[in-house]
Amino acid sequence: MDLKNKRVLVVGLGKSGISAAMFLRRQGARVTVSDARSAVALAKEIPALLDAGIMVESGGHGLLTFRRQDLIVISPGVPLDTPEVKQVIGYGMPVIGELELASRFLNGRVVAITGSNGKTTTTTLIGKILKEAGLPTLVGGNIGTPVIDLVAESTGESIDILEVSSFQLETIEQFRPWIAVVLNITPDHLDRHGSFENYAAMKERITENQQAEDFLVLNAEDKSTQMVAAKTKAQIFWFSPRRPIKQGAFVHGESIVFVPREGAKAEPIMPVAEIPLKGSHNVENVLAAICAARLAGAPAEKIRASVRSFKAVEHRLEFVGTVQGVEYFNDSKATNVDAAMKAVSSFPSGIHLILGGKDKDSDYTLLGPLLRERVKAVYTIGSAAEKIERELHGVVKMVGAGTIDVAVHEASKAAVPGDVVLLAPACSSFDQFENYEHRGRTFRQIVSELS
Repeated sequence: MDLKNKRVLVVGLGKSGISAAMFLRRQGARVTVSDARSAVALAKEIPALLDAGIMVESGGHGLLTFRRQDLIVISPGVPLDTPEVKQVIGYGMPVIGELELASRFLNGRVVAITGSNGKTTTTTLIGKILKEAGLPTLVGGNIGTPVIDLVAESTGESIDILEVSSFQLETIEQFRPWIAVVLNITPDHLDRHGSFENYAAMKERITENQQAEDFLVLNAEDKSTQMVAAKTKAQIFWFSPRRPIKQGAFVHGESIVFVPREGAKAEPIMPVAEIPLKGSHNVENVLAAICAARLAGAPAEKIRASVRSFKAVEHRLEFVGTVQGVEYFNDSKATNVDAAMKAVSSFPSGIHLILGGKDKDSDYTLLGPLLRERVKAVYTIGSAAEKIERELHGVVKMVGAGTIDVAVHEASKAAVPGDVVLLAPACSSFDQFENYEHRGRTFRQIVSELS
């Protein structure tokens, strides 16, 4: 992909947008960036961009700016139905995302992981296994490091492990993983994609360019994920915590085994009891990681050792501490209803649950049966609080806390030794926080002040 002297516009100055702009400039492109935020809000970013010779448009998007380009690179947080983007797409102008741009320059073999929940845990675990197995490994994508930042280190020998979101997959063209993993597909981001069907279609795009020599790892217990099998040319490997499968990883008795090909003898990997993570959903994440790691060449004994020493990823059912006999867990990454349900399912009872944030057009009534069974009280926060209270009225005791600080303090007063205070908001964080990490750090800080 020759970018020298090409006019390229980067839309959205998040982390990946800035990295893409700098990369494009190093490739000799004539780069402009455009962001809806004001120059004051972008005061930290603008000087470095200008020093690199990049033109900056802030405070909105100008249609003329968009029309004067040879290529537009759109950040994941910018919807394709943004008026200026929609119009230039109608003109036939090429519009791609940072993932697609980076994929054209990556030299390593790509392992890509997507799913509604569990992406970061699984991506991190695969990276740990392969690294500890002695394989040259890079990890990035939606997990924090922009994919474009991996290009400089990506070689013909490296394995580039990428967490990819529906927003990133929305703008791919040629992106082709060697190993693709789809963990699950449950309702999320409906405010962006419009319907569950559209959202699922974006997830399915991870395999659309795969060929017969590639691999697709799928969840045998997730109906929407099963549908992806009919849409791929890749070799399919399944994972299941419930039943034997012909090719892939599954739980057999008290152990995890892997079948490398149909008809082959199952290889023992490890006892289920050695998985150090809470929750049945994490058994699925480990099974998926085992499939990907074996396909990438990691031996069984290295996989077992890596899984045994794996610690929960920050903000994902992260144990924060015990205060006066009450345990506090931070699952700020539970940004949809299904993720919140998985978090609640990890504890048998005595839960004080903090719910709320920015609504993503979610159906909170789905939480009802689980709350009745395991939750003592729900503490609502953020702009979704009223909707949550309305949809779960009469299910469980509701406390309108408003903010996370009030929620934690109210829960701490009501909880007794043996109870759990759980932050699993089922919402995004953008009404009161910069991101879910900011929300999780705030929760941790409040809990530390309690003790």
